[in-house]
Amino acid sequence: MRVNTKIQYSVRALFDIAYYNMGGPTQVKEIARRQQISPRYLEQIFRRLKTAGLLKARRGPRGGYTLAKQPGEITLGNIIRAVEGPIELVFCVGDSKGRQRCIMAGRCVTTSVWKELGQKISEFFDTISIADLCARGKRLGISQEFLEAS
Repeated sequence: MRVNTKIQYSVRALFDIAYYNMGGPTQVKEIARRQQISPRYLEQIFRRLKTAGLLKARRGPRGGYTLAKQPGEITLGNIIRAVEGPIELVFCVGDSKGRQRCIMAGRCVTTSVWKELGQKISEFFDTISIADLCARGKRLGISQEFLEAS
């Protein structure tokens, strides 16, 4: 199992806004440069994060993206569900309305295992917030000074 780039970049981008600009207005080009992510790809990701209520956008010279909530209120679970939907390891566990999506539904011994594992992973991601990542960044000694373009 792998966490895809959309999830990785979403987490890094929200961390960037919180860490370098205290959640305040940050332009895509700044995030893209610091995090080495394509600005076009960030814009696509940000649409989903805005729809989910995790980001706000403000136009103009002092505009940019801001966190819609405090860093301690945004978890990795929130971010993953915003950009990828429910955390499910396999499609057969059913959808959010309880509908089964597999011809083996009710007869497969592994369905409950995958569902339980997905719930545990989801619970784990819900325990880590953007504020936690910022604290980790400080412990790692990541400079919070604005990095000039090279």
